Amino acid sequence: MEEGALNWVSAMRAEDYSRAWALSARDLATRDPATRDDPKLPYHLRWVWDGRPFDGRDVLVRCYHGLGDTIQFARFLPALAARAARVTVEAPERLHPLLASLDAPLTLAPFDHAHPLPPADCDLEITELPFALRAKPDASDFPYLRASPAALPAGTIGLCHQGGDWDPARSLDPVLFAPIAAAKRCITLVAEPTTLPVLNPAGCPFAMDATAALVAACDLVITVDTMIAHLAGALGRPTWLLLKAEPDWRWNPAATNTPWYPDMRLYVQETPGDWAGVIARVVRDLTNPNTIVTNHERSAHGEYRSTVSSRVLG
Repeated sequence: MEEGALNWVSAMRAEDYSRAWALSARDLATRDPATRDDPKLPYHLRWVWDGRPFDGRDVLVRCYHGLGDTIQFARFLPALAARAARVTVEAPERLHPLLASLDAPLTLAPFDHAHPLPPADCDLEITELPFALRAKPDASDFPYLRASPAALPAGTIGLCHQGGDWDPARSLDPVLFAPIAAAKRCITLVAEPTTLPVLNPAGCPFAMDATAALVAACDLVITVDTMIAHLAGALGRPTWLLLKAEPDWRWNPAATNTPWYPDMRLYVQETPGDWAGVIARVVRDLTNPNTIVTNHERSAHGEYRSTVSSRVLG
């Protein structure tokens, strides 16, 4: 990673957003305008916003990154909609029902990789929104997405062991979840069959609305760094996030919480590849009757405050 990128990651992890935005502004000033939204590059490597004003204009928000990134940065769309004349969000169609639950007047359009929408008065990529708005991660209300919860027994824990194929180091062997699944009422949030003793051994449905309903019904979600983590966080579900020793830029490996999701706790490998140590800490905390799940333990379908023990222990 180049020095400029390292400095930006350091600023973000330190929650020094003014410094991070200054670094982003400096980077933007050095870019060649001819490379903006360059069709020769893969979508996830493109930059879109050129710094032009968006107040009172028609704005197109392009979602060029993964589903998790879109869910994470969707929190900033209401703030953008409050300033723009009109906001169109070009996003994967399977995310539209979730994005429609945002408290903002948005026009949703499917993202067709072969035929993207023409430019608007101002185009931004969704991950550029905090820089463009100068908005901190906790600037939005939580939960900012909503889904009707599925019918699950009280105390159900959602488990997700599988991250994206592009970074196998984020995934863990599902066998490591066996002690948790044997002792607690659990479901898998992975879209494939499992031998774990869970309520849904055939796996989680691939459909986003069904997945969101299951996540919304969980009392706790234990997951690796993948879309499920962002979905659970955005829905306000208590979430324990399992991270490799050097995680993605958005997670501070020296912290146990995160400004991105107030109901999330971080469990980071102490040494690279040591998932067994991470799971041992999770099991320890699950069996501790005094463990508190989150900072303010908020539900997507109502408010509550209690310890883990009152919901998922025993």
